[in-house]
Amino acid sequence: TFASTLSHLRRCNTPIGRDGKIAKPRQLHNTHWGMVCPAETPEGQACGLVKNLALMSYISVGNPSAPVVEVLADWAMESLEQFSANNIADATKIFVNGVWVGIHRDPGNLIETMRRFRRRVDISPEVSIVRDIRDKEIRFYTDAGRVCRPLYVVENQRIMLRKEHVQALQMREYDGEPFGWQDLVVNGIVEYLDAEEEEVSMICMTPEDLAESRMYSKLGYIPEREVDVASRVKSSAALITHTWTHCEIHPSM
Repeated sequence: TFASTLSHLRRCNTPIGRDGKIAKPRQLHNTHWGMVCPAETPEGQACGLVKNLALMSYISVGNPSAPVVEVLADWAMESLEQFSANNIADATKIFVNGVWVGIHRDPGNLIETMRRFRRRVDISPEVSIVRDIRDKEIRFYTDAGRVCRPLYVVENQRIMLRKEHVQALQMREYDGEPFGWQDLVVNGIVEYLDAEEEEVSMICMTPEDLAESRMYSKLGYIPEREVDVASRVKSSAALITHTWTHCEIHPSM
């Protein structure tokens, strides 16, 4: 069937013997969250060694790095030939696919600009943008083979997805034009992140948590709710967080 064909195409085999007693290769790593399905694995000796990608995982096909370097050069990046080693201490180094291409004096503004370009598809949506504040580095990845997953974009404590977008998906058109999943990506409503960029993103678990965080920032407290013994235990730190950048689509995805 079509479903079983897709399952075979998205299968991940761990190249070790099935007779091994080591448990670690059979378990999921923390970075597999949302990218590898925790349930779809065979029983018996192959349990955990044969994994499957999650429903919405996506393997990057790769893009040339030259357009990214050109955009960086237009936005005040100093190339290796333009600066001296004396004034590098207060600058942020920029890497593209592991290659050092230059430095920048205003990394915060550069990151915001490049993410805005990605959400408008001025650069490829596949490009990964990672800012390592501790090491003073900004890393861009455009290579193939990275596992990415979609997340809702959050701005000002609000998800960019609106009711009209949901209705447009149901009707499959918006303002008389065809509307689908790719339009969510092009309009900056959904964004693909790889494991590297996830490390530097603030991802909210549910839209309800985001609403509570927004309410807490306005009122300073959360109205009491009925206690549900089956509900997820939530950290109080999530309430005082005001820097969410993304939100999970759904745990089953």
